Amino acid sequence: MKKLLFFLLATTFAVAQTNTEVYLFELNNNKGNWTVGSGKNISNNPGYDSQPYFYSKNSIIFSSTRNKQTDIAEYNIKTGKTKFISNTPNGGEYSPQRIPKSKDISAVRLNTDGLQRFYKYNYKTGKSTEIIADLKVAYPMWYDKNTTINVVIVDKDLDLIKTELKKKRNTTIQKKAGRSLHRIPNTTFISYINKEKEQWEVTMFNPKNGKRKKIIETVGKKEDVCWLPDGILLIAVGNKIMKFNPATDKKWSIFYTFPKNKHKNISRILANSKGTQLVLVSD
Repeated sequence: MKKLLFFLLATTFAVAQTNTEVYLFELNNNKGNWTVGSGKNISNNPGYDSQPYFYSKNSIIFSSTRNKQTDIAEYNIKTGKTKFISNTPNGGEYSPQRIPKSKDISAVRLNTDGLQRFYKYNYKTGKSTEIIADLKVAYPMWYDKNTTINVVIVDKDLDLIKTELKKKRNTTIQKKAGRSLHRIPNTTFISYINKEKEQWEVTMFNPKNGKRKKIIETVGKKEDVCWLPDGILLIAVGNKIMKFNPATDKKWSIFYTFPKNKHKNISRILANSKGTQLVLVSD
């Protein structure tokens, strides 16, 4: 049982045995022609630095290794300085995100005793309170201030579950889901990775009415995607970023290729709401 638990947790978070860094790049859009500009390492820290999220137009939060655990770090884009929001000696924080209509931050906490739960962290004090008590949340996404869409550890798999916080009601949307959850710009839909079939798919789902539709198959077994504000879908593949426009395209094409000696294994990827910045994680 202990071996199974360790496998699930290690698989879920690629726990802190990889040396990853968070990079921030400029994005430019000239009448629909996107280009990737200059970039820099914003974590610059030994160990696991990953799961970035644009907290505001001036800052990015992410999970960062400190004292052999992961805490929530915040990088100030203007000043280039980093500070920590959380300090949990007996555990680590993952998947930090800003809670809608609030300055506070949510994150998944994995304790050293194996307990894994979803918490809220006060932005000023770092004090934490549990959000969902009965689910082993791995990858959450806020749909609105009362609704989260969560990839949850269920038995040996990861399932997609909608949680209505006020009603304390959980509804399973999809068995065998991937870690990448995103709001599709200018719609009421979210996108997630459907792993039920041999070939994974990017699927759209409307939490309001339950409608679901396939968007496109992923590239091989890659699952890290994000959306640009004009509705273009991006996916990380090795040292490449591929693109797909659901309105006009039939297949993936190259969006940007990094030099061979840089960013050989891109994992997380995210654009800001204005499409002027792109943050990614690589070894």
